[in-house]
Amino acid sequence: MLYEPVIGLEIHAELLTKSKMFCSCAVVDSTNAESNLYTCPICTGQPGALPQINEQAIKLAIRVGLALNCTIQYESIFARKNYFYPDLPKGYQISQYEFPIASNGWVDIDTTEGRKRIRVRRVHIEEDTGKLTHIENKSLIDYNRSGVPLLEIVTEPDLHSAKDAVTFATKLRSILRYLGANTGNMEKGVIRFEANVSVRVENSDALNTRTEIKNLNSFRSLAEGIEYEIRRQSQVYAAGEIVKQETLGFNEATGKTYSQRDKENANDYRYFPEPDLPPLVIDSKWVLSIKNSIPELSDAKRERYIRLGLSVKDADILIDEMAVTDYFDQAVKIGLSNNVDAKSISNWITSELFSKLGFKSEIASCYVTPQKLVELIAMVDSGVISNTIGRTVLDEMVTNGKEAKVIVKEKGLLQISDLKLINTTIEKIIANNPDKLKKFLSGKETIKEWFFGQVMREMDGKANPSIVKSVLENKLGEEKSRLSQF
Repeated sequence: MLYEPVIGLEIHAELLTKSKMFCSCAVVDSTNAESNLYTCPICTGQPGALPQINEQAIKLAIRVGLALNCTIQYESIFARKNYFYPDLPKGYQISQYEFPIASNGWVDIDTTEGRKRIRVRRVHIEEDTGKLTHIENKSLIDYNRSGVPLLEIVTEPDLHSAKDAVTFATKLRSILRYLGANTGNMEKGVIRFEANVSVRVENSDALNTRTEIKNLNSFRSLAEGIEYEIRRQSQVYAAGEIVKQETLGFNEATGKTYSQRDKENANDYRYFPEPDLPPLVIDSKWVLSIKNSIPELSDAKRERYIRLGLSVKDADILIDEMAVTDYFDQAVKIGLSNNVDAKSISNWITSELFSKLGFKSEIASCYVTPQKLVELIAMVDSGVISNTIGRTVLDEMVTNGKEAKVIVKEKGLLQISDLKLINTTIEKIIANNPDKLKKFLSGKETIKEWFFGQVMREMDGKANPSIVKSVLENKLGEEKSRLSQF
């Protein structure tokens, strides 16, 4: 019997604010900041401490909700979600339950079966917990992260493969980064995925018992965790047994899920309205101003880049990193007045500049500004220097930041278009390689490329390649004509 997976995702993303959700403590990098230094009575749950709502966190949450095509709720309510865990010092978490800040949205993803619409059930705000570090039989707690603004995004169970789940997660991460709501640094735990997985008989509408895989902090873990759970549940049903509803962890070393606890239901958390916070009332004019501030997102950029003449593949490479799209857009604007087209700029960025940078994100701070890159491309396109010399010049530009024209002048790299010199060099190469000429005249056409390479090497790569090819073609044609006369 064949089984079909049914998958819904929950995404927890820390919001990019300077202070925590309900207090003025600074938000710091929990992977390298000194432990328990950025805390106060509010975020450590001391008796009598009163929370206050972070306005910037609300603004970012609205921004995300709008970008996900959600309906913004002009009145939402914070609730207490009660449960005890060592990294939650209050014994409860301030979250949103029945009245989230945004709901009923959607995101379109591209799959092998075409475009699919994944519904977003809700977007709500809560506070993050502290960070546990397990050492042998002990656990150390760092409360620096406790109280950091956290956005939870919950999809409907509209995904039916691990691949599609990763596609959605990748796109959502991109949206959050474009909005300036989250850095997307999964290795630092600022965005974490949880997958709700069940399986059912193919072509059935049933929603069977689901399991939740917690805290998946890489796309690889997300895919492998889902795939393992699909196999496990299919085997359970095939054996005539029942899948137990539970919360699971995922062991990256073994590639298997493992049980953590029985899955809690809403009534286990004993939700009730947070008594220390009034309802959150949002002004419609503020929402409109936030909507108008949303930047061009990845889908719109891809369409615009394709209209500029780029392939879908090239467009996808560029839109993957905000710093890259900003750089590319600036270069295209400069290129308009330098007769350099977008396709040429894209090729130089993706094929040449990327290979010289450690990470794509370094493009924002590298020595080669969009202006300098366009000037280099213009020199190549106009024949001042060859492509080969252009790549050599770019190497030096990345290292020292000099302009292309300065490097070309200092090193005497101007392209040679002198017909007499090129003609003389070609005659010399042909005369010095009679065996190669003989092979060419016997019908081995590929020898022509060998001659071209030798001429370019003899002229230190400075010769105009189009002129070299034209003159070489004529010279070899003359040799063929001479042979046919005998």
